[in-house]
Amino acid sequence: MPKKIFVAAIDKNSGKTTTSISLIHLAMKKYKRVGFIKPFGGETVTFRGRVVDKDVALMARVFSLTKDLDLMSPVVLSPDTTRNVIDGIISPDDLQKRIVHACAELEKRCDFIIIEGSGHPGVGSVMQISNARIAHMLDAPLLLVTGGGLGSVVDRISVLQAFFEKERVDVRAILVNKLIAVRRERSLDYLRRALINEPFKVIGGFDYQPILANPTLQRISRILDLPLQGNQRDKQKIIFKVLVGAASTQRVMELIQEPSLLLVTSSRNELLVTLAHLYKMPEYRPLIVGLVISGTSPINAVTQQILDKSRIPFMRAGKWTSAELYQTISRDVSKTVAEDVEKLDLIRTLAENSFDFDAIDELFSPRGK
Repeated sequence: MPKKIFVAAIDKNSGKTTTSISLIHLAMKKYKRVGFIKPFGGETVTFRGRVVDKDVALMARVFSLTKDLDLMSPVVLSPDTTRNVIDGIISPDDLQKRIVHACAELEKRCDFIIIEGSGHPGVGSVMQISNARIAHMLDAPLLLVTGGGLGSVVDRISVLQAFFEKERVDVRAILVNKLIAVRRERSLDYLRRALINEPFKVIGGFDYQPILANPTLQRISRILDLPLQGNQRDKQKIIFKVLVGAASTQRVMELIQEPSLLLVTSSRNELLVTLAHLYKMPEYRPLIVGLVISGTSPINAVTQQILDKSRIPFMRAGKWTSAELYQTISRDVSKTVAEDVEKLDLIRTLAENSFDFDAIDELFSPRGK
């Protein structure tokens, strides 16, 4: 019987995928055959001719798990799936059987399996495949990932406990992510004491890392659906700050204190030329990740030549205003993709330094063994 851990989260964007990457990386140091499954997901990509959940494609690429691709994404949701279930066109029993079958086949091939849930534990309830129900069906003990905090975390767990009990889920541990490094031990101590009467353990995850939370230039290109021009070697650079170039040229220069994406209107010729020249200077090169040039006015021909010659990475967003761009980028939560080499390397390093995998492995051993 292989070890199984169902990685769920108290809410979206708590770090499920980062946690799954960490656990797979560490498990591969101990077990020969490690598997991954995302029982259902609605954010899909086409990978090797198959439509699969995006996190399945990520794990398959990063950890060379392509042999099990057909089993790793057993249920892929479409915009019509929920309505089709309610209308009786799709049977919840069929969805459940596909998930159970896929996991059973992986169990024959693997010694250790990570099962990653979707969204919060209740997602999928309308189709009778909530994360909590799947964890019970697969007889997989649950690791609940949460962000930092005290009162908010305890309150959310209190609400979820009734749901877990209803679905007879074996919650083994709460993993706390996004801790403030200087308050890490203090925060964990308070959470452990607040939850001392609960049957699960409280374990520490990652401290807050801006690199993991912030997007790359390539990510911005994707969410805006704009081609990246200029230096393509910088497309994986991490953006720490988004600056709107509305102030004077001198003031914008003063504001560039960390790796920044600058949103500049096409009519700001002086600022665009200055940024292109700064990009070629060693002291500014690491701080200017790239530009998004907004506005319907054409870029001055000389300014365009200077931008092209400098090779500064830029996107042309003619139908957007800088304010619209800022709002769109700010709403986006950066997700790790296989091309994010810097992020993936950091996750592996942090996992080795932050996770006690032997303790987690023992905690999630089958009961009575």
